[in-house]
Amino acid sequence: MATTLTPQAEVSADGPARPTTSLHDLLTESMNEASQGFDTKSALEIARIINHEDQKVAAAVKKSLPEIALVIDAVAHSLRDGGRLIYVGAGSSGRIAALDACECPPYFSNAPQTVQYLMAGGPKALASPVEVNEDSEELGQRDIARRRPTRKDVVIGLSASGRTPYVVAAVAYARARGAKTACITCNPNTPLAGAADIAIVAEVGPEVISGSTRMKAASAQKMITNMITTGAMTRLGYVYENLMVNVHMQNSKLIERGIGILMRACSISRDEAVQVIKSAGRSVPVALVMLKAGVDKPEAVRRLARSGGNVRLAIEDTAAEI
Repeated sequence: MATTLTPQAEVSADGPARPTTSLHDLLTESMNEASQGFDTKSALEIARIINHEDQKVAAAVKKSLPEIALVIDAVAHSLRDGGRLIYVGAGSSGRIAALDACECPPYFSNAPQTVQYLMAGGPKALASPVEVNEDSEELGQRDIARRRPTRKDVVIGLSASGRTPYVVAAVAYARARGAKTACITCNPNTPLAGAADIAIVAEVGPEVISGSTRMKAASAQKMITNMITTGAMTRLGYVYENLMVNVHMQNSKLIERGIGILMRACSISRDEAVQVIKSAGRSVPVALVMLKAGVDKPEAVRRLARSGGNVRLAIEDTAAEI
């Protein structure tokens, strides 16, 4: 299938950005002086070099906190209004996106369809490389079109290079349909940043192995996606204090976690926590509102409905927005 490559933006001496298609000009593709002679190092030296470079990731992410905060609020607003967060990625970036989307339901009890992912090559690409698909703008547009993005949705494209045609095309399509768009990349002045409303750029620098963006770049993307969904779910009130009160109690570990959360939040014994959770229909938010507000289960359920699931607002019995 023929594809049209989208050029990367490059800053010229004259000021405005001009396009370039050179992969080799990207920061993430350049040589890393700290890992010269890497193949001659001992196992301990290899580990030390990688660890030293990994320490740069958090600092790079820190510089993008204002943009990350904008995306957190955009996602919270979208989910509150019945919209979706849709990640789009390819290769390592797509797998990071899929991981974050798949982990939201057990941790926050949101419906699976509210946080989704699109992967170049489809679900099979999560385990087996299907790299050719990431070069297709047509497939990116087709796959996002099938999700029918609207003004209620937020679409976030992930690409370490910032030039992956599949991702750029999908984000551009979603933006044209009115969706709020953002991107997470590790190079400045890229086509993906130009296609999105909000650009999160974590400049982690050259990889220990040149171009191996499953390393620092992927670590930065993992940190940022964690911030976005954790922040959005917290803004929605699915976290009380720093406790994951919307935990989905579907297995023994999560049941124990729910019991422990109630014990800590309300300073009660294990037996008391178990009893209240049972009377609350195995719902930690309902149990917490019952205990904190001193109400019965039906009233706790009504308060949570009025607050849109925001536990703190339900306890205070106010529908005021965060």
